[in-house]
Amino acid sequence: MHPNDGFRELRRQECLRLLAKVPFGRIVYTRRALPAVLPVNFSLDADDAVLLRTAAGSELVRAIDGAVVAFEADDVDAARQSGWNVVVTGPATVVTDPAEHERLSRTGPVSWVPSVQEVFVRIEPELVTGRELIGGRTMYGVDLTA
Repeated sequence: MHPNDGFRELRRQECLRLLAKVPFGRIVYTRRALPAVLPVNFSLDADDAVLLRTAAGSELVRAIDGAVVAFEADDVDAARQSGWNVVVTGPATVVTDPAEHERLSRTGPVSWVPSVQEVFVRIEPELVTGRELIGGRTMYGVDLTA
């Protein structure tokens, strides 16, 4: 048996580099005391925080402002049975500083569903984890390419 054969843990900087390459991910939060997952587009800020842009009055904003959330993104090649997965966990807060909001209006993500009043949500990357799947092998050293 080969521990973690086929999987490779990614370092924090590798995770952030991969996150910067994809346009959307999934935010995981609590909704009515149950887990909820919502696909969202995003970008990374200069300090590696995950940035979302959404309607100011949305249910999502009410649910996540001030809460600890998880954000997940990945890229998978099913034909090659390979890919990667990154999870960022940390507190989510609505950006309230007018100067910061103005800066993010120029540099941050653009909402795929624009709204009259939009806010930016910042997820601080307190915990960043990831793994890469190397195609064609299992955790037990079995070659799947044959």
